Amino acid sequence: MRTDIDADGDAEVAPDAEAGAAADAGSDRETTDAAESVARALDAFRAGDPVCVHDFADREGETDIVYPAGAVDESAVAHMRNDAGGLICVAVGDPVADAFGLPFLADALDHPAVDDDPDYDDRSSFSLPVNHRETFTGITDEDRARTIVELAGAAAAVDADPAGYGPEDFAAEFRAPGHVHVLRGDRDGLGGRTGHTELGLAMAEAVDAAPAAVVCEMLDDETGAALTPADAEAYARRRGIPYVEGAALVEALK
Repeated sequence: MRTDIDADGDAEVAPDAEAGAAADAGSDRETTDAAESVARALDAFRAGDPVCVHDFADREGETDIVYPAGAVDESAVAHMRNDAGGLICVAVGDPVADAFGLPFLADALDHPAVDDDPDYDDRSSFSLPVNHRETFTGITDEDRARTIVELAGAAAAVDADPAGYGPEDFAAEFRAPGHVHVLRGDRDGLGGRTGHTELGLAMAEAVDAAPAAVVCEMLDDETGAALTPADAEAYARRRGIPYVEGAALVEALK
Protein backbone atom coordinates (compact mmCIF):
# COMPACT_ATOMS: atom_id res chain seq x y z
CA MET A 1 0.00 0.00 0.00
CA ARG A 2 1.47 3.40 -0.98
CA THR A 3 1.40 6.21 1.62
CA ASP A 4 2.36 9.88 1.61
CA ILE A 5 3.80 11.84 4.52
CA ASP A 6 2.19 15.22 5.28
CA ALA A 7 3.97 18.25 6.74
CA ASP A 8 3.31 17.07 10.30
CA GLY A 9 4.87 13.71 9.59
CA ASP A 10 1.58 11.82 9.62
CA ALA A 11 1.08 9.09 7.09
CA GLU A 12 -1.71 9.67 4.61
CA VAL A 13 -3.20 6.77 2.66
CA ALA A 14 -3.15 7.53 -1.06
CA PRO A 15 -6.55 7.79 -2.79
CA ASP A 16 -5.93 4.71 -4.93
CA ALA A 17 -5.14 2.69 -1.80
CA GLU A 18 -8.31 3.96 -0.13
CA ALA A 19 -10.33 2.96 -3.19
CA GLY A 20 -8.74 -0.48 -3.20
CA ALA A 21 -9.44 -0.99 0.49
CA ALA A 22 -13.06 0.10 0.00
CA ALA A 23 -13.43 -2.30 -2.91
CA ASP A 24 -11.99 -5.15 -0.85
CA ALA A 25 -14.34 -4.35 2.02
CA GLY A 26 -17.29 -4.23 -0.37
CA SER A 27 -16.29 -7.58 -1.86
CA ASP A 28 -15.98 -9.10 1.62
CA ARG A 29 -19.44 -7.80 2.55
CA GLU A 30 -20.93 -9.25 -0.64
CA THR A 31 -19.31 -12.62 0.08
CA THR A 32 -20.61 -12.58 3.64
CA ASP A 33 -24.10 -11.54 2.52
CA ALA A 34 -24.17 -14.31 -0.09
CA ALA A 35 -23.06 -16.92 2.45
CA GLU A 36 -25.68 -15.73 4.93
CA SER A 37 -28.42 -15.83 2.29
CA VAL A 38 -27.49 -19.42 1.42
CA ALA A 39 -27.48 -20.39 5.10
CA ARG A 40 -30.94 -18.85 5.60
CA ALA A 41 -32.25 -20.60 2.49
CA LEU A 42 -30.96 -23.99 3.60
CA ASP A 43 -32.32 -23.53 7.12
CA ALA A 44 -35.77 -22.81 5.67
CA PHE A 45 -35.57 -25.73 3.24
CA ARG A 46 -34.52 -28.06 6.03
CA ALA A 47 -37.60 -26.97 7.98
CA GLY A 48 -39.87 -27.59 4.97
CA ASP A 49 -40.39 -23.89 4.28
CA PRO A 50 -40.25 -22.08 0.92
CA VAL A 51 -37.33 -20.13 -0.53
CA CYS A 52 -37.35 -17.49 -3.28
CA VAL A 53 -34.56 -18.27 -5.75
CA HIS A 54 -33.50 -15.94 -8.57
CA ASP A 55 -31.52 -17.77 -11.22
CA PHE A 56 -29.37 -15.46 -13.36
CA ALA A 57 -29.99 -12.20 -15.23
CA ASP A 58 -28.46 -13.71 -18.38
CA ARG A 59 -30.52 -16.90 -18.12
CA GLU A 60 -34.29 -16.93 -17.47
CA GLY A 61 -33.98 -13.93 -15.19
CA GLU A 62 -36.82 -15.31 -13.07
CA THR A 63 -37.43 -15.86 -9.38
CA ASP A 64 -39.15 -19.09 -8.37
CA ILE A 65 -40.78 -20.05 -5.12
CA VAL A 66 -39.11 -23.35 -4.26
CA TYR A 67 -40.25 -25.95 -1.72
CA PRO A 68 -38.88 -29.35 -0.71
CA ALA A 69 -41.46 -31.58 -2.39
CA GLY A 70 -42.06 -33.75 0.66
CA ALA A 71 -43.21 -30.75 2.70
CA VAL A 72 -45.90 -29.52 0.29
CA ASP A 73 -49.51 -29.47 1.45
CA GLU A 74 -52.70 -27.82 0.19
CA SER A 75 -51.73 -24.44 1.65
CA ALA A 76 -48.35 -24.57 -0.09
CA VAL A 77 -50.03 -25.23 -3.45
CA ALA A 78 -52.40 -22.31 -2.80
CA HIS A 79 -49.42 -20.15 -1.87
CA MET A 80 -47.67 -20.88 -5.15
CA ARG A 81 -50.66 -20.40 -7.41
CA ASN A 82 -51.70 -17.17 -5.66
CA ASP A 83 -48.34 -15.54 -4.91
CA ALA A 84 -46.26 -16.94 -7.77
CA GLY A 85 -48.64 -17.78 -10.59
CA GLY A 86 -46.35 -19.83 -12.82
CA LEU A 87 -46.36 -23.57 -13.44
CA ILE A 88 -46.13 -25.76 -10.36
CA CYS A 89 -43.52 -28.37 -11.25
CA VAL A 90 -41.64 -31.10 -9.41
CA ALA A 91 -37.95 -31.48 -10.19
CA VAL A 92 -36.43 -34.91 -9.59
CA GLY A 93 -32.82 -35.95 -9.81
CA ASP A 94 -31.53 -37.68 -12.92
CA PRO A 95 -31.08 -41.11 -11.24
CA VAL A 96 -34.65 -40.86 -9.94
CA ALA A 97 -36.00 -39.97 -13.38
CA ASP A 98 -34.12 -42.95 -14.82
CA ALA A 99 -35.63 -45.28 -12.23
CA PHE A 100 -39.08 -43.85 -12.97
CA GLY A 101 -38.45 -44.44 -16.67
CA LEU A 102 -39.27 -40.82 -17.44
CA PRO A 103 -38.15 -39.36 -20.77
CA PHE A 104 -37.58 -35.76 -21.66
CA LEU A 105 -40.97 -34.67 -22.97
CA ALA A 106 -39.53 -33.44 -26.27
CA ASP A 107 -38.03 -36.87 -26.90
CA ALA A 108 -41.34 -38.60 -26.19
CA LEU A 109 -43.47 -36.48 -28.53
CA ASP A 110 -43.73 -37.18 -32.22
CA HIS A 111 -45.23 -33.95 -33.55
CA PRO A 112 -44.00 -31.21 -35.91
CA ALA A 113 -44.50 -28.62 -33.16
CA VAL A 114 -41.71 -30.11 -31.04
CA ASP A 115 -38.77 -27.69 -30.93
CA ASP A 116 -36.71 -28.05 -27.77
CA ASP A 117 -34.28 -25.20 -28.30
CA PRO A 118 -35.11 -22.51 -25.71
CA ASP A 119 -33.21 -19.23 -25.79
CA TYR A 120 -32.20 -19.56 -22.14
CA ASP A 121 -30.60 -23.03 -22.27
CA ASP A 122 -29.61 -26.00 -24.42
CA ARG A 123 -32.90 -27.76 -23.72
CA SER A 124 -35.85 -27.70 -21.33
CA SER A 125 -36.05 -30.11 -18.41
CA PHE A 126 -39.72 -31.03 -18.89
CA SER A 127 -40.73 -34.66 -18.61
CA LEU A 128 -44.26 -36.09 -18.26
CA PRO A 129 -47.09 -34.25 -16.50
CA VAL A 130 -48.69 -36.67 -14.03
CA ASN A 131 -51.45 -37.17 -11.47
CA HIS A 132 -51.35 -39.59 -8.58
CA ARG A 133 -53.82 -42.38 -9.25
CA GLU A 134 -55.79 -41.64 -6.10
CA THR A 135 -56.60 -38.08 -7.19
CA PHE A 136 -59.77 -37.09 -9.05
CA THR A 137 -59.24 -34.37 -11.67
CA GLY A 138 -55.72 -33.75 -10.39
CA ILE A 139 -55.92 -29.94 -10.48
CA THR A 140 -57.27 -29.06 -7.05
CA ASP A 141 -54.91 -27.94 -4.30
CA GLU A 142 -55.58 -31.21 -2.48
CA ASP A 143 -54.97 -33.31 -5.59
CA ARG A 144 -51.78 -31.54 -6.60
CA ALA A 145 -50.43 -31.67 -3.06
CA ARG A 146 -51.11 -35.43 -3.00
CA THR A 147 -49.32 -35.94 -6.32
CA ILE A 148 -46.34 -33.83 -5.22
CA VAL A 149 -45.91 -35.55 -1.86
CA GLU A 150 -46.22 -39.00 -3.44
CA LEU A 151 -43.59 -38.04 -6.04
CA ALA A 152 -41.28 -37.06 -3.20
CA GLY A 153 -41.96 -40.38 -1.50
CA ALA A 154 -41.19 -42.30 -4.68
CA ALA A 155 -37.99 -40.28 -5.16
CA ALA A 156 -36.95 -41.08 -1.60
CA ALA A 157 -37.62 -44.78 -2.25
CA VAL A 158 -35.35 -44.69 -5.29
CA ASP A 159 -32.68 -42.84 -3.32
CA ALA A 160 -32.78 -45.51 -0.62
CA ASP A 161 -32.85 -48.49 -3.01
CA PRO A 162 -32.21 -47.59 -6.67
CA ALA A 163 -32.82 -51.13 -7.86
CA GLY A 164 -36.02 -51.56 -5.89
CA TYR A 165 -38.23 -49.15 -7.83
CA GLY A 166 -38.88 -49.20 -11.57
CA PRO A 167 -41.15 -47.82 -14.29
CA GLU A 168 -43.88 -50.35 -13.47
CA ASP A 169 -43.92 -49.15 -9.86
CA PHE A 170 -44.16 -45.57 -11.08
CA ALA A 171 -47.03 -46.45 -13.42
CA ALA A 172 -48.86 -48.18 -10.55
CA GLU A 173 -48.77 -44.93 -8.56
CA PHE A 174 -49.06 -42.24 -11.25
CA ARG A 175 -50.82 -41.68 -14.55
CA ALA A 176 -50.13 -39.37 -17.46
CA PRO A 177 -51.24 -36.93 -18.68
CA GLY A 178 -51.77 -35.06 -15.44
CA HIS A 179 -51.54 -31.68 -13.77
CA VAL A 180 -48.13 -31.76 -12.06
CA HIS A 181 -45.23 -31.33 -14.48
CA VAL A 182 -42.20 -33.44 -13.66
CA LEU A 183 -38.77 -31.99 -14.49
CA ARG A 184 -35.60 -34.02 -15.02
CA GLY A 185 -32.49 -32.67 -13.32
CA ASP A 186 -29.27 -32.59 -15.29
CA ARG A 187 -27.09 -35.69 -14.99
CA ASP A 188 -24.22 -33.51 -13.70
CA GLY A 189 -26.39 -31.37 -11.45
CA LEU A 190 -25.21 -27.77 -11.12
CA GLY A 191 -22.07 -28.77 -13.00
CA GLY A 192 -24.13 -29.33 -16.13
CA ARG A 193 -27.02 -26.88 -15.80
CA THR A 194 -27.92 -24.04 -13.45
CA GLY A 195 -31.68 -23.79 -13.82
CA HIS A 196 -34.21 -23.71 -11.01
CA THR A 197 -34.54 -27.48 -11.47
CA GLU A 198 -30.92 -28.06 -10.47
CA LEU A 199 -30.85 -25.26 -7.87
CA GLY A 200 -33.84 -26.78 -6.06
CA LEU A 201 -32.37 -30.26 -6.20
CA ALA A 202 -29.02 -28.99 -4.91
CA MET A 203 -30.77 -27.46 -1.90
CA ALA A 204 -32.64 -30.73 -1.28
CA GLU A 205 -29.38 -32.66 -1.36
CA ALA A 206 -27.68 -30.18 0.94
CA VAL A 207 -30.32 -30.70 3.65
CA ASP A 208 -30.65 -34.49 3.13
CA ALA A 209 -34.21 -34.22 1.83
CA ALA A 210 -35.73 -36.45 -0.84
CA PRO A 211 -34.28 -35.68 -4.31
CA ALA A 212 -37.41 -33.78 -5.33
CA ALA A 213 -38.11 -30.03 -5.25
CA VAL A 214 -41.15 -27.98 -6.25
CA VAL A 215 -40.54 -24.86 -8.33
CA CYS A 216 -43.00 -22.20 -9.45
CA GLU A 217 -42.16 -18.99 -11.35
CA MET A 218 -43.14 -15.65 -9.81
CA LEU A 219 -45.09 -13.41 -12.21
CA ASP A 220 -46.04 -9.73 -11.98
CA ASP A 221 -49.81 -9.18 -11.77
CA GLU A 222 -49.56 -5.73 -13.38
CA THR A 223 -47.27 -6.48 -16.31
CA GLY A 224 -47.73 -10.21 -16.75
CA ALA A 225 -43.95 -10.51 -17.05
CA ALA A 226 -41.59 -12.24 -14.66
CA LEU A 227 -41.41 -10.49 -11.32
CA THR A 228 -38.25 -8.40 -11.15
CA PRO A 229 -35.55 -9.52 -8.70
CA ALA A 230 -36.04 -6.32 -6.68
CA ASP A 231 -39.78 -6.91 -6.38
CA ALA A 232 -39.27 -10.59 -5.62
CA GLU A 233 -36.78 -9.74 -2.89
CA ALA A 234 -39.15 -7.15 -1.44
CA TYR A 235 -41.97 -9.72 -1.45
CA ALA A 236 -39.74 -12.24 0.29
CA ARG A 237 -38.78 -9.69 2.93
CA ARG A 238 -42.44 -8.85 3.61
CA ARG A 239 -43.37 -12.50 3.93
CA GLY A 240 -40.31 -13.55 5.93
CA ILE A 241 -39.16 -15.92 3.18
CA PRO A 242 -35.43 -16.27 2.45
CA TYR A 243 -34.33 -14.82 -0.91
CA VAL A 244 -31.17 -16.15 -2.52
CA GLU A 245 -29.35 -15.61 -5.78
CA GLY A 246 -28.61 -18.63 -7.97
CA ALA A 247 -24.96 -17.56 -8.19
CA ALA A 248 -24.64 -17.80 -4.40
CA LEU A 249 -26.16 -21.28 -4.39
CA VAL A 250 -23.88 -22.44 -7.19
CA GLU A 251 -20.83 -21.11 -5.35
CA ALA A 252 -21.85 -22.85 -2.13
CA LEU A 253 -23.31 -26.11 -3.42
CA LYS A 254 -21.68 -26.97 -6.77
